[in-house]
Amino acid sequence: MGAAWGAIAVKIRTITVFDDVGFPVSQARLQAAGRTASNIRGALEEAGYEVQTVRLALPPVAPSLGLDVDAVVRLARDLEANCPPNGIEYATVGVVLPPDPPGLFEALPDAIGATTRVFASCLIASREHGLSLPAVRGAAEVIWRCSRLSPDGFGNLRFAALANVPPGVPFLPGAYHDGGPASVAIGVEAADLAVTACASASSVADARSALVGLIDEHAARIGWAAERALPSGVRFGGIDFSLAPFPEAARSVGSALERLSGVRVGEHGTLAATAVLADTLDRATFPRAGYSGVFLPVFEDAVLAARATERLLTTGDLLLWSSVCGTGLDTVPLPGDVSAAALAAILADLGALALRLDKPLTARLMPIPGKQAGDPVTFDFAYFAPSRVLDVRASGLGGLIGAADRVDLHQWRGRLARGNGAPGAQG
Repeated sequence: MGAAWGAIAVKIRTITVFDDVGFPVSQARLQAAGRTASNIRGALEEAGYEVQTVRLALPPVAPSLGLDVDAVVRLARDLEANCPPNGIEYATVGVVLPPDPPGLFEALPDAIGATTRVFASCLIASREHGLSLPAVRGAAEVIWRCSRLSPDGFGNLRFAALANVPPGVPFLPGAYHDGGPASVAIGVEAADLAVTACASASSVADARSALVGLIDEHAARIGWAAERALPSGVRFGGIDFSLAPFPEAARSVGSALERLSGVRVGEHGTLAATAVLADTLDRATFPRAGYSGVFLPVFEDAVLAARATERLLTTGDLLLWSSVCGTGLDTVPLPGDVSAAALAAILADLGALALRLDKPLTARLMPIPGKQAGDPVTFDFAYFAPSRVLDVRASGLGGLIGAADRVDLHQWRGRLARGNGAPGAQG
């Protein structure tokens, strides 16, 4: 049976273990995390799935390290040295939170620059903290500095600004642990399912039915394999069954969107198609973790990358589509001379959208040194397709919002009630 299922191209992008391994890193805890992941990996491979990576996510930075800014880099180096021998390819030092001192934000580029396998993130918006303008500016400075760690700007692959993102997301850089008992979540690469379902469908209803069936079938098999391999005391955190792509047309969310809409991604109709895919995911039944939505990473999706090359995409488009689906602004190429102030304005929009819609969104922005809007950009990296730098329509936040420390934004629940509650119903 494993061979038959293996013929379907769904892959396990990550098995992510969530645990507090301490600092200095506990070898015993790392070994236990590695054994847990190895057992699950074996079970999933036996079920016919290719497992691409094993990852480790730690709790928020400050509780792990206190306020020791210098320890952030030491922790990153410790993880870099000790994770691979235990079968863990990538790790994150955790997330910096809005109340944390500026020094913790400032330490993240140093931690990323000192390593090649360690990720980090900042939370810029949440129900508890509102839209935090100091955190927005701190995250923007991290992005600006990470873009200068290497001539190609690749450092920002390992950093994300998080808005309304809870613990337990298996995809890095957005992953962090809640600080409780160890747990495991699975992140899949499943854009090919949407391509398959849409390519063979004669109607939206057919495409929906086919995709829900494929997701339910795979999720049941993945969940069963993972849970039976869990050791005692480790919780199963669920499956992030996001439509994550790979940079080829057969595994591109963009391919599915264009089949649904009949237009090129970037033209009107794209949002409607994105909403259909997101709504279809909502109809599937599985133990959910993380985003479980539609991923639209520009560099990682062959069709999105091509449409950016054709100048059909803007950051505004990506934010608009995020309102009905997935994860925000992911692997977005920006001009190398974009200012930290302009980056902060983009992040503020993302944070506001996440809070008003009460959904998790992230920003993995990639300013490319020496490149201007419209310039082609190519990386020697199997997970990135060639693309083009997007324009930035931002100069920086000012006015009353720019002067604020915090802006509270509550979930939009819809004011347009039926009957007598509708605007105008009472004259």
